[in-house]
Parts: sequence; C-alpha cells; structure tokens
Amino acid sequence: MRIRAATLRAMGLPEPYAQSRPLVIESLDLAPPGPDEVLVRIGAAGLCHSDLSVVNGTRPRVMPMVLGHEAAGEVLACGAGVREVAPGDHVVFSFVPGCGHCAPCSIGRPALCEPGASANLAGSLIAGTRRLSDATGADLHHHLGVSGFADHAVVSVHSVVRIERELPWEIAALFGCAVLTGVGAVVNTARVAPGDGVAVFGLGGVGMAAVLGAHAAGAHPIIAVDPLEEKRALALELGASHVLPADDDTVAAIRAISHGGVHHAIESVGSAKVLEQAYAATRRGGNTIACGLPDPQQAVSIPAVSLVVEERTLRGSYMGSAVPSRDVPRYIALYRSGRLPVERLISHRLRLDEVNAGFDRLARGTALRQIMVMDW
Repeated sequence: MRIRAATLRAMGLPEPYAQSRPLVIESLDLAPPGPDEVLVRIGAAGLCHSDLSVVNGTRPRVMPMVLGHEAAGEVLACGAGVREVAPGDHVVFSFVPGCGHCAPCSIGRPALCEPGASANLAGSLIAGTRRLSDATGADLHHHLGVSGFADHAVVSVHSVVRIERELPWEIAALFGCAVLTGVGAVVNTARVAPGDGVAVFGLGGVGMAAVLGAHAAGAHPIIAVDPLEEKRALALELGASHVLPADDDTVAAIRAISHGGVHHAIESVGSAKVLEQAYAATRRGGNTIACGLPDPQQAVSIPAVSLVVEERTLRGSYMGSAVPSRDVPRYIALYRSGRLPVERLISHRLRLDEVNAGFDRLARGTALRQIMVMDW
C-alpha cells in the first residue's frame, strides 16, 4: 500500500530545520505484514529528543530512515501467527521489541532485549525484515521498530501493547515513550517510596512525566530543575514542591531544601555535566538515575570513593526499565483515575508536514511534548 511518511535521508543538516528540511514528506510503499507482524493505522505520534538526536546526528542511525517511535494507532491486519492483537484493536507502540527469550527478557527486563537492540541498531524489525521502500524500490530503515511519523506502519507484534479503545490518540501516544520512560524511571528504576526526596533535572516530556510519577508515588520534596521559567511553573502545577533554575548554585540549593541531599535524582537532559550535578545532589545512600541520552562522546566524572563509603548508586534507565505489557495498562489506569494527568504534557499539536518546525521548537527547548495527529 502507499503511505505518507516523514523520511530522514541525511543527518546533521543545520538549524533551523524549517529551512533545511531534514525530514521530507514522501509517498512510500509499505509491504503487508509478515509472520508475527501487524499493520497499524497511526492515530498520533509524539516528537521526542530521541528523534531529534538522530536528526542532528548525535545518535547516528542507518540512513535513510522513517523516524518516530512514540505513537499509537489501530490494528488493520495481522500476519500469520499473531494472537496477541486483532484487527480493530487499539495499540500503543513499544520502541524496544522484546523477543521474550533472550537473557534479559527471561528475567523480566524486555527493555534490554538483545535481539530487539540489534534490530533497532540495524534499522529493521526484530525478524530482520524491512517493510518500507521508496519509488525507486530501495528499502528504507525503521526507527526503533516503529517509524511512527507516517499514516501507517508495519511492526512486529512484540512492538505493540493493546489498550482500551476510548483513549484519545493524542493521549495514548504519550504512553509509548514520555510516560513509559519518565514514570518508569521513578517507579521501576529508582523505586521511589512515599516520603522520599526526588530531584528531576530537565523538564521536557520525560522529565515532566517523572515529576508526575514522583508525585503519584508520594515523594517529598519534589524539586524540579530547568532553565525555562514556564516549565518550572508547570512543574509546580503538576506536583513539584520546589523549582530551581539550572545554574551553578543548583546542587547547593537542592541539598539545602532536602536537608543533605535527595534520595533520588533523575537526569533527563542527556548531558554528562547535568548528570554529575544530579549525582552531587543526592545524599548518602542516594540513587542517581540517568534516562536522558547524551552524545556518545560524553564521559562522566564522579568521586569514585563515594560509591563505596557513601553507598551511592548511579544507574541507567532505558524505556523506564519497563515491561510494556504490564506498565502501559497500569499507567493508563492511573491517568484515568486522575493521578497521572498526562494531558498536561502536550504543549503543541501539529500536522505531519509541520514536523521540521516542531523539531526547531524541540531543539530550542520551548516545547514539552508535541503531538502529530494524523489526518486520515
């Protein structure tokens, strides 16, 4: 079938992207789903820093590629062997397809699935297939097994989680990355308990979702750090008890507010310098959780002895250490109960052909979560 999609053919084009137009809206061929694959009509997709890092080249991927990994849609057709979903089901995408059999999957850590990671790096679906091609017949690569910046996608059944049909597309898409990653960093990776002090560095979609998750978990204080005043103001509305600008005094201020340092610091910026600040803001026995994606060339410097004599921990959190089939439904239940008002994360709504301007806002830091609602 023919689809419309946003294709990236070269990384590293200069800003502003509205002028250089790294993403081109093209008419592409989408092959039907093979065994254990499904055809999904995309309802909405979100713009994430993980997409931006491919556009600007700080996270190199094979080219050309149809971008987008945070999305939701409706299953239209299923390949042979699919039992988990059926045509008509609504689904949220998971950007790591868990095979269910490798060592990490076997111990309940599908975010670290080894075949899934290899396929994502290669730009293929987990079976090694590619279902996208252009007018010349050349294959295009899939972004994180999803390629959600399109009106339709073929993905592995391991890349989707069935959800209730009543959830609006623009809300459902948020659970594919921003909520899964930010809330997951709080509840799965950090395991925040009621009364724990939490500092969140960076208030993009993931960081603001972490604020929501910390509030839902009963943390106090919740200290939100960002250079932009409007984001700090929103964080206060969403449950932060204190907000701070990002400057050289941030660590001292956090340690003063929390009487010696927070129990958990969550870094969602993707900066080695900010990660060092987050680590310095924790108390003895504290956890520092890195869920932002830095440039691969960046390195972190911390006092090594503090890991021993202060029993402090520095941990990574990929996809919120989530089990998507478990976590997406329970986070949606928290949203429906009013405990996770994720609709507040949406700062802009745009069309597919406005995607480059959307990445300009994301690069400037002036957007929270921008959602493309597909026009069927």
